[in-house]
Amino acid sequence: MFLQHYNTIIQAINLPVANLHFHEHIDPDDIRNTYHAFTRPHPRFRFIRAKTIGAALIDLTRFPNRDAYLEHVKAKNHGGYHAKRAKKRGYIFSDIDRNNYIDEIHAINTSLDQRQGRPMDARYLEKRDTFEQRAHFRYYGIFNPAQKLAAYANLGVYGNFAAYSHMLGIRNNDGIMHLLLVESICRLIDERQVRYVMYDTFFGAQPGLRTFKSILGFQPYRARYTLQ
Repeated sequence: MFLQHYNTIIQAINLPVANLHFHEHIDPDDIRNTYHAFTRPHPRFRFIRAKTIGAALIDLTRFPNRDAYLEHVKAKNHGGYHAKRAKKRGYIFSDIDRNNYIDEIHAINTSLDQRQGRPMDARYLEKRDTFEQRAHFRYYGIFNPAQKLAAYANLGVYGNFAAYSHMLGIRNNDGIMHLLLVESICRLIDERQVRYVMYDTFFGAQPGLRTFKSILGFQPYRARYTLQ
């Protein structure tokens, strides 16, 4: 166990550094709360902050346009490959108002008892009557050929970076989650408002989820946060 922790520390030291800036003026309450959540002590390793070591990021400045990103993830069994399969099967990416899809979102949230080997959080199992729409969030969905919501994601813009907060879909092998992320990442590249996009962290994630992040272009970084 000590050797495993030692190797993790050495790996962390050698990670590239990303400076992630929270801009408080965007939404003072939510930005401050999210900043404190990202920088609180890690639940297992109290000497580091929660989302600093192994933050799963894409540096969007690497890609001059969406085509460059799609080229980067187009190899077989990579994110772009699976996203293209989903499109061919009739799935469509779109902005959504979650309040128009309360039943569908609840059906997605309760479609599995476990995800990534862990029981579903109780917050997902309770049906919501309404969803708050925050101005600095984008809400995306994937619709199946029958025009029914099959997956959704909430993406917050916090400053010079954006981060996924909630993301779930019906489990199938059609590539719908790849399509959801590929298209939302392409949107960020088109808009050029943020430098980084974040999908939680690599360390602590199950192997399947780490692979999923990698084939979409996410890499582990050592994140430094500031509140401005």
